[in-house]
Amino acid sequence: MARSDITLPVALDRESGVPLAVQLADALRDAASGGHLRGGDRLPSTRALAASLGVSRTVTSAAYDQLHAEGWIVGRHGSGTYVTTSPPTPVSHHRVVAGPDQVSSPDLVALLPGVPWADGLDRAAWRRAWRAAADAPPLVVSERAGLVEYRTAIAEHLLRHRGLDAAPNSVLATAGTTAAVVELAASVLGPGDVVGVEEPGYQRAVEAFRRAGVRVVPVEVDAEGLRPDTIPGGVRAVYCSPAHQYPLGSRMSASRRVELVERARAEGFLVVEDDYDGELRYDVAPLPVLAALAPDVVVHLGTTSKILTPTLGAGWMVAPPGVTAAVLEYRDAAGTRASPAGQQVFVELARNGDLGRHLRRLRRELSERRSLLAGALSAADVPVLGDDAGAHLVVPLASADEERRLLALAREHGVLLDGLARHFAGIPTQAGIAVGYAGCSRETLQDVLGVLVDVLRVRRR
Repeated sequence: MARSDITLPVALDRESGVPLAVQLADALRDAASGGHLRGGDRLPSTRALAASLGVSRTVTSAAYDQLHAEGWIVGRHGSGTYVTTSPPTPVSHHRVVAGPDQVSSPDLVALLPGVPWADGLDRAAWRRAWRAAADAPPLVVSERAGLVEYRTAIAEHLLRHRGLDAAPNSVLATAGTTAAVVELAASVLGPGDVVGVEEPGYQRAVEAFRRAGVRVVPVEVDAEGLRPDTIPGGVRAVYCSPAHQYPLGSRMSASRRVELVERARAEGFLVVEDDYDGELRYDVAPLPVLAALAPDVVVHLGTTSKILTPTLGAGWMVAPPGVTAAVLEYRDAAGTRASPAGQQVFVELARNGDLGRHLRRLRRELSERRSLLAGALSAADVPVLGDDAGAHLVVPLASADEERRLLALAREHGVLLDGLARHFAGIPTQAGIAVGYAGCSRETLQDVLGVLVDVLRVRRR
């Protein structure tokens, strides 16, 4: 039964540097995830809440917009605003602690997903970071967990940009997301173990699991992200991209996040969270990570390749202590380490504030590019899938034959696109074109926009 007489546990600090809208959204989210608010509870109107807190309605509206985007609340016409989901089973609260490629050519404009805006890097800052990194003395023995200063910088980055409060000693440096999957498959999983993977999904992860002898089973994805109810029994892990599903571009709703965590705890499997471009969101603040909701069962993976460049070859992993220990033991036995050079450059970019400046510029640029592209396609009656986030969008198609036809047609007109077919581990059940907008210059994107629209406009309705 819905409760409408609840008292909200909100205390706003006007002396804090954190915006009031962010404080309010955090307080309401904590109340929902901690059990003070339950699914079906009715929240005050933005006007009433603003009056009770002594703030402007702009503050309460912004907080509600953020929570609505994350799926914690929903508005019902003529009725009010309601909490949509109940919290997961309580767990002790603690800080996380340790214990396509596709062949291109100079004659083609490649609009592919998974490509960063490397041209947006400030070259002066880039050179400065490499020079400073070179001043560090050569290592005698490489740190198996990664450079201490890198892990500290990543912990700060996660707290500031992803809302994950991870102690530096719980962070492991990796060579990127795929490399981290390889390590997990070799250290935590074993031959014959079963892992659920989003379908469609990231095929490099699928291949990494398979080469380790792990059996991959598909898990359905729709407009709300991965469907936990379709995860088969007996899995040892589930690999997913909840903040921005790859390649369809949806986000996992709050109710499904809770459902996934509940199943993981009840059935004893791990959730591997690929947060490949979680920093890149343009409608609201970046969505909270699963690891913040359930650090006991979630392995969080991140990478610098989408927000900076693959040149660094650097990523990170935050995991439960048992997983961290297993990965470190594997590294000792195999003699593998994440390269420290890229780590040191990241540290210097963060230390000088260049990383923060680049992220702000990156979000602004890609937001404008997405608006340009989505606006042109919508004006031509071409549907677009995916949240207002990341560096690609998807145009759904009627069939695999049509997908192949339009990919060939675009190539004839000098544009290299990506189809959904290659993102399925099994037989494709959806067809579409994934259009990336970060890898080329904005001028080039504008130059080929007319060709792109003309090609996609001829799809069968």
